[in-house]
Amino acid sequence: MNAFGLSRMLFVRDWKAGELRLLLVALAVAVAAIATVGVFVDRLGQALTVQARQLLGADIVIVTDRSVPPAWQAEAERRRLGTALTVSFPSMVMTEAVGDEMPKTQLVSLKAVSGQYPLRGQLTLAAAGGSGGAGGAGGAGGAGAAGSAGSAEAVSHGPASGKLWVDQALLESLGVAVGQTVMLGDASFQVERIIEIEPDRGTGMASLAPRAMIDLDDLAATGLVQPASRVSYRFLVAGDAPSLAGFEAWVQPRLERGQRLETLEAGRPELRTTLDRARQFLSLVSLLSALIAAVAIALAARRFFERHLSGFAVFKALGCSQRLIGRALMFEMLWVAVIGSMVGAAFGWAAHWLLVTLAGSLVEMDLPAPRLVPVVQAMLAGLVLVIGFAALPVLRLADVPPLRVLRRELAPPALSAWLAIGVAVAAFGLLLLWFAGDVRLAAISLAGFLIGALAFALVSWLGVKLLAPLRGWVGASPLGAIVKVALASWSRRRAASVAQTAALAIGLMALMLLTVTRNELLSSWQQASPVDAPNRFVLNIQPDQQAAFGDLLGAEGLTGIELYPMIRARLVTINGQPIGPERYDDDRARRLIDREFNLSYGETVPTHNSVDSGRWINPRAAEVSAEEGIVTTLGLKLGDRLGFDVAGEVTEVALVGTRKLAWDSMKVNFFMIGSPVVFADSPQTWITSLHLPAAKADLVREWLVRFPNLTVIDTTTVVAQVRSIIDRVVAAVQFLFVFALIAGLVVVYAALASSRDERVNEAAVMRSLGASRRQLLAAQMIELAASGLLAGIMAAAGSMLVGWVLATQVFAFPYQPAWWLPLAGALGGSLMSALAGWWGLRDVVARPPLATLREAVQ
Repeated sequence: MNAFGLSRMLFVRDWKAGELRLLLVALAVAVAAIATVGVFVDRLGQALTVQARQLLGADIVIVTDRSVPPAWQAEAERRRLGTALTVSFPSMVMTEAVGDEMPKTQLVSLKAVSGQYPLRGQLTLAAAGGSGGAGGAGGAGGAGAAGSAGSAEAVSHGPASGKLWVDQALLESLGVAVGQTVMLGDASFQVERIIEIEPDRGTGMASLAPRAMIDLDDLAATGLVQPASRVSYRFLVAGDAPSLAGFEAWVQPRLERGQRLETLEAGRPELRTTLDRARQFLSLVSLLSALIAAVAIALAARRFFERHLSGFAVFKALGCSQRLIGRALMFEMLWVAVIGSMVGAAFGWAAHWLLVTLAGSLVEMDLPAPRLVPVVQAMLAGLVLVIGFAALPVLRLADVPPLRVLRRELAPPALSAWLAIGVAVAAFGLLLLWFAGDVRLAAISLAGFLIGALAFALVSWLGVKLLAPLRGWVGASPLGAIVKVALASWSRRRAASVAQTAALAIGLMALMLLTVTRNELLSSWQQASPVDAPNRFVLNIQPDQQAAFGDLLGAEGLTGIELYPMIRARLVTINGQPIGPERYDDDRARRLIDREFNLSYGETVPTHNSVDSGRWINPRAAEVSAEEGIVTTLGLKLGDRLGFDVAGEVTEVALVGTRKLAWDSMKVNFFMIGSPVVFADSPQTWITSLHLPAAKADLVREWLVRFPNLTVIDTTTVVAQVRSIIDRVVAAVQFLFVFALIAGLVVVYAALASSRDERVNEAAVMRSLGASRRQLLAAQMIELAASGLLAGIMAAAGSMLVGWVLATQVFAFPYQPAWWLPLAGALGGSLMSALAGWWGLRDVVARPPLATLREAVQ
């Protein structure tokens, strides 16, 4: 018989005998959990990305300082992609002269849009006929049009020819109303609507003036665009993913200086940060589900190995070669991997629909159609799990000595612990990296669980060894006899007890880490972007207006608001050497060098920043702290001396540290913060961010009347988008926890089943010596409860440590572990282990002594 035929025979035999059920169930649950999470996360991730792209106005945006080449439009049309074009630049709007009254002028950020704009999201306008609200200048979003004649209106197009859509602040500055006519260059426009939400305006500070929007076909009549004009063209593209990927690959090598491709990840740091954390949270659930399942598979494989030693010794005694048996076992594991993965994938595909239905009331968004890619990935993950956690122990059966037929104590050569750990770590590390998509998250998770596994094994071994002498201290009472039996059973099977306790600890740690994720980590994330996060930026506050503006805010109950100085500075030298855009190949680096920075100064680290490397600046020395990303982009290093041109005067400072910025906090952030002793006397304005409740939206009008120079940018839509993403991820994690919990229960059952055969033998002997069923069951419950107690304590400590590392090193926010976690781990582990043991082992002690003895010797 060849190896393939023998493997089929072995598989059928083991299936009928029930020997593969635990292994198949563990694998099927693993793949089902991974598939369920994978398909749901894939659909949710696509939906979140699409929703977030509404604030980009498209899927891809190409920004250029010159007219869009016709070839771009032609290529996009060839790929059946939707396109739109916007042209933006600062300009002056002027009212019409009335009698002897001089016309008023106001600087605006003019935006001309094509008829297809926007491709993603919608413009929200104040109700027709309304006066509009005091929405912030900049119109990145509004809380509603206060004082309008009706509810706001969402539209998917720009203004008609001859019409002008504006921010409320422009009307306030010019003293005009809807319906009046204003001049833009050589053309006149009727003010038709007030913009409340402009999806792709974002939170950038490039367009500080109020928005004025016209139809693109009207731009030529204004005569404002001349050959030397500084104009920003934005070519918007949207469509299906394959076509977009093809277009992006086509256009990237054709981009020249002054042209850049902007995606959600590159152009919206506050949303990019939120989406990255969302993917990390959901990936963490997948990783922990896979880890729990891997433990169950390893335990099931160990039980399979122990129960088949004698059978394969007979095969060897009858002449089967080690090579034949090894190949047959390899094929049998392949059968297990294929069948278990197919069953698990089918169940996971079906279960994800249940998850979508259950989550429908909380995840209130349309999910794209499911793809087969996550299902295929789950099946491949099942194969990796079998190879990493089951194949090596099972293949040892080929080394069983034939003499075991006569001498039951003989076994194959001991498996190298380092080899087993190495294969398991390699397999699980591959899955971690694959599902996380984040090397840092994968490395921290893998290191945490590897160190935890070794620590758990060591502590379990010490616990078993230290508790063994307690048998001599237990009295001769009935209860003392039961405790003595429990301690004897635990210490006699030292290796099995250590493996069982460590496995329980790993499974419980994963479950408890998921609990931490659901509670503390998610709570910390929500607190990092609270409901009352800033939704207005106020810029151009003059130094002599600080006190008066602060008093104005305080009179309205808006307290605790921080104002920051903002200085326009250009980086011109590094270590005394002049630099320019030509020094860098990276487009972003060239743009950073080619424009001015928004630089600030201060004595303390902003509360929403954290020092990443180096140290904070000395306020009385010529020093500067930089955002970590810009340091990488510009190739800077600690100790570099940076020269900044501020109003024509070059000032040199030393780079002493880098900072992490909380982009999704919606607070004021700066790339560079210098020492007050250097920059306090530089020309500056002040900036702040604050939360303005919808009921107080009219306050913006008062600010602009009293301080006409102010620029107010409304970020209500961005804040709402960030909160929406967070809330939906929290809801998804809550539901996905159920599937990981099921996998955890399989681990507990597998851990107990791995010692079932030894317990059958012990029960047979003890019952034949007169022990009652009640005594044996009580002894087993005490033993299992003690094992679960130790495992729960270790799991709690491990989950708190890994949770802290994930919070501070991956998710980048403060983390306070729950004080109740060790107590809950101890009680939960003890109770779960005892209940599972009672359920799984009750038939062992319930049988008559003769039946139990017969089973023990078979």
